[in-house]
Formats: sequence, C-alpha cells, structure tokens
Amino acid sequence: AMDRRYLTTVAVNYGGGPVGVETLAAALSEPRDAIEDIIEPYLIQCGFLQRTPRGRLITGHAFRHLGLQEPARDPAQFGLFAQGDEDH
Repeated sequence: AMDRRYLTTVAVNYGGGPVGVETLAAALSEPRDAIEDIIEPYLIQCGFLQRTPRGRLITGHAFRHLGLQEPARDPAQFGLFAQGDEDH
C-alpha cells in the first residue's frame, strides 16, 4: 500500500517528477530514512523509480502500472538508463 501511495503521489502531485526526497517525506508524512531505506529500493528494483541528481522520477512502467497516462516530459530529466524503460 505504501509503494502505491508513493508512486501515486509522485505521479499525480508532481507530474512524475523530478521531486526531492524531503518534499516526498513531507507529502507522505514519512521519515526520509524510511523512504530511502524501505520504499525506494523495491521500487527501483521493479523499474518504477529512478533516483537522479534532480530528484526522484517515476518511469513510464510505473504510470502503466497505476493505470495513468504518462505526461510528456523533457528527455533531459531522465537518467542514463531511461532509454530501456519501454522494455519493461
């Protein structure tokens, strides 16, 4: 449930990102440590989340998983491995 809440918050409130971890912690009312140590590793492993220098981004795979339309985003926002996102 917390994973879905995290993804939905980033998708709906922040257009998929980038968004900073402190902002997410405040929006979710969760400690930063819990987000970084418990929630994010699983989402990264599933291919739903990317950590970038500009903030957290959810992937196209995450939008499809949530049943949401992916917004048009600047390709410069994505990290090194963004090109392989369509394969998930």
